[in-house]
Amino acid sequence: MPLELNTETLQQFKAAIESNNQNFVKATIAELHPADIAEIINEFDLAEARYLYKLLDEETAADVVVEMEEDKREQLLASLTSKEIAETVIENLESDEAADVIAELPDDKQDEVLSHIEDSEQASDIVDLLNYDENTAGGLMAKELVQVNVNSSMLDCVRQLREHADHIEEIYTIYVVDDDEKLVGLIALKKVLTTSLRAKIADVVNKEIITVKTNTDAEEVAKIMEKYDLVYVPVVDGLGRLVGRITIDDVVDVIRKEETEDVQKMAGMDALEESYMSTSIWGMLRKRVGWLIILFIGEGFTATAMSFFENEIAKAVVLALFVPLIISSGGNTGSQVSSLVIRALSLGEISVRDWWQIFKREIKIGVMLGIILGIVGFLRVAIWSSFVDVYGPHWMMVGIAVGISLMGVVLWGNLVGSLFPIFLKRMGLDPAVSSAPFVATMVDITGLLIYISVSMILLKGILL
Repeated sequence: MPLELNTETLQQFKAAIESNNQNFVKATIAELHPADIAEIINEFDLAEARYLYKLLDEETAADVVVEMEEDKREQLLASLTSKEIAETVIENLESDEAADVIAELPDDKQDEVLSHIEDSEQASDIVDLLNYDENTAGGLMAKELVQVNVNSSMLDCVRQLREHADHIEEIYTIYVVDDDEKLVGLIALKKVLTTSLRAKIADVVNKEIITVKTNTDAEEVAKIMEKYDLVYVPVVDGLGRLVGRITIDDVVDVIRKEETEDVQKMAGMDALEESYMSTSIWGMLRKRVGWLIILFIGEGFTATAMSFFENEIAKAVVLALFVPLIISSGGNTGSQVSSLVIRALSLGEISVRDWWQIFKREIKIGVMLGIILGIVGFLRVAIWSSFVDVYGPHWMMVGIAVGISLMGVVLWGNLVGSLFPIFLKRMGLDPAVSSAPFVATMVDITGLLIYISVSMILLKGILL
């Protein structure tokens, strides 16, 4: 069962560590998954974390290190020697996870750790992976896999399976290559169990395969695996040679990271490079203050726009009462649809080529939303006028002006919010930067112009 981490559990562990009750600690952690142990260590200080880490067997310790939060892992690894990291962590991980851990170390310590790895082939694999961009298929893949030559037999296939079974955590399939190491197909484990050992690989291999190249973007890899319901995908180089494999657990973190970045950008800030708690106060400040200044300056144009209509507003102060209502309605509408479009772009549900269909669709939706909010706005004025005389004897014209303005502002906000992310995508920029606050700021300025213009036309000679 998953661990339910609470204050009582943490206090029990801390008390056992303080009293050096190794029997309790060992007996308790023996029943826990590495992810649960990592969750406990994340709540410990360095001394407590080291104490618990030293009681783990090497295989479990390595898995725990991978599951730990970045800042805690960094602190723990910094307290270990290069030899300890190599022997207790790296040598017990598959190449992709080992490369990720080493990549977080200082450059000088990376070389020291690599020099202490006894398996020269593993060290070579890690070095190869470190040369790839972490946001590509090459940076995601693991080098460990089972492959056989297309000219061999199923008996050779079984031998390869037995030879590699101990050091490969999960085997989904056997990869078939030719004499030049080029990938030609796959053999499912079911085929291995149900096919005669005397059969030729060439007669059994499934040549219908989906591959990715080492330079394929990590997000694109995730989309491919999601589209084709893959739990694994082979990675090939520019010549089609098999160089590694990516499994579904490798891309889960990519999907979560990309979604987190999009959410943070849509909130009007730069994406965090580390977790919330791992980011320093100054780091958080740098990520947020830039966009806040930009948005503040943008909102300043709203005040500038209002200054152009100072005389009109002075003549009809009642108009100022509805400024927050009008501009917020347009901003909220734009924020809504921009979030929908950005997410649809991210999932591949729509593309830049669909802009005309999106335009026509959002005009219809914008008109309907505008009519609904326009009616609500008019009723707001009408109902309130029944109780107080705030809007004067011409409350109906004021209500009509508010209703029509809402229709225009909501329609405009809907169009800006839906097309601006597509425009950014077309320009090669990240659509997520068209964050909800940014779109709202744009619509605030233009929405105010729409409101005052409509009011001047309808109320001229009455209030103005």
